[in-house]
Amino acid sequence: MSGRSADRHQPASGETAAAIDLLTPPPDRHLAFVALGANLDDPLHQVRAAGDALATLADSRLLRLSSLYRTAPVGIRGQPDFINAVAALHTGLPPLSLLETLFAVERRFGRRREFHHSPRTLDLDLLLYDQQIIDSPRLRVPHPRMHLRAFVLVPLLEIAPGCLIPGRGSAAAWLPAVGRQHIQRLTL
Repeated sequence: MSGRSADRHQPASGETAAAIDLLTPPPDRHLAFVALGANLDDPLHQVRAAGDALATLADSRLLRLSSLYRTAPVGIRGQPDFINAVAALHTGLPPLSLLETLFAVERRFGRRREFHHSPRTLDLDLLLYDQQIIDSPRLRVPHPRMHLRAFVLVPLLEIAPGCLIPGRGSAAAWLPAVGRQHIQRLTL
């Protein structure tokens, strides 16, 4: 199954059952959420193009891509703001294969891993894979800090308001913990 266009809507707080069912994968697919971020080389373009790249992933289908959000960098001061989004997809790829595929997309966009929290042309993080908990040297799912980042929670909840984080509960319940982090939804 090849990629298709994503449903790019801004769901209301009371999303319909039909919209929620869109995220329920067929029996041979998995539901994955991926965070997108960039703060170098025209980050608006980078994140939009990365969304298009996710729509063409092998054995996957892009379901939804959130709005774009501007956020301050975490960890290292003095670098440009980030543009962030979250994507939902159905995939037939196992978790580590999906991760490797995401790394390949990052490399196509010029990503270099020079140091932790460094500026980047593109960052793709596998946030959730079904309701699995994976703790291996190569991959940790759910992403270990996703519940502490407004730039993940806000766009995630935009496209999946009822999202649960395995081992942590409702994603929405973590919003107060990130309430002081500045995040601005872009209207383009």
